[in-house]
Amino acid sequence: MRKSFKVNGIDCANCAAKLERNLAKIKGVESVAVVFATSKLIIEAPDDKFDAIMDEAVAVAKKLEPDWEIVR
Repeated sequence: MRKSFKVNGIDCANCAAKLERNLAKIKGVESVAVVFATSKLIIEAPDDKFDAIMDEAVAVAKKLEPDWEIVR
């Protein structure tokens, strides 16, 4: 499954790259892209694990920067 989400609070391209690198480390993530210009997260993961992976992605974003919010 591939979905896109709005990401609030990302202020620079380096921050987007930092989030992307860390989300790519989540077990089960097949591909991930964080686009700074549009504040979008595009993530691909298996259908049966997608919700658990997104829960972890939200937690990772908050841990990296408390102001970041992945809007689901």
